[in-house]
Amino acid sequence: MEAVTLILILALLCVAFVATGVYVSVKAVGAAKRGVDRTLTQARRSVEDTTLRAKSFGQVGVAGELAQLRLSLRTSMRATQEALNAGVAEDASLSESVALFERLSAHGRELDDELKRLEREPDRARVAERLPDLRERTERVTHAADSLRWAARDRAQRFADDDLASLSAQIEVESGALRHWATGPDADASRSAADGSDAAHRPAGAGSPAGDRAGTAEGDAARRAASGPEAITARDPQWQPTYPWQKTARPEGTV
Repeated sequence: MEAVTLILILALLCVAFVATGVYVSVKAVGAAKRGVDRTLTQARRSVEDTTLRAKSFGQVGVAGELAQLRLSLRTSMRATQEALNAGVAEDASLSESVALFERLSAHGRELDDELKRLEREPDRARVAERLPDLRERTERVTHAADSLRWAARDRAQRFADDDLASLSAQIEVESGALRHWATGPDADASRSAADGSDAAHRPAGAGSPAGDRAGTAEGDAARRAASGPEAITARDPQWQPTYPWQKTARPEGTV
């Protein structure tokens, strides 16, 4: 019975290991596939942007203007998308702006697809007739995207300025508290108590200049009496003081 139970446990463990391996493999394959798709999408986008930039500068007429409209539209929409996605991670109130941008992106993708189809349209006269309307639609979409992007950036800048102002005010308060050691009635009282204590232990006459000079003279006389008579030595006439800025004297007899 124990052998059957052990075999059953081992079988369950093997099944669990196999299932875990399959799950991890599926996840890894899915992540790799998403990474490859993202890389391909970015590469295709870069190629399209480069091609549009080359057409907008290298071609004239309808083709060049269509390329310029597509490039302007894609650049504005991509910059707004990156700004909102970066800001919503720190400011949850931007979620409504992200939702509005998703609705705007639907119009932007529709307009980009239409501009792409018109690039392949052989009837350039018909395309030229529609250019004013296409230009106006592009300006409306890009203006809306730019408005959302700059509003999000201004909001982030305002929050940063408010935080800096609050921090500066707190630092000023803390600096004033750190300098509070020499102000207030407690400090005056402590200084008065210290002055009174010194006056109580100071000998009579020690506080006046005359008393200080008398004490100094008495101390000098006592030290001279204890050390005995002073020896008077004459200065060596050959000794001359030297200073670091003087030049070294040359020995006699040298040229």
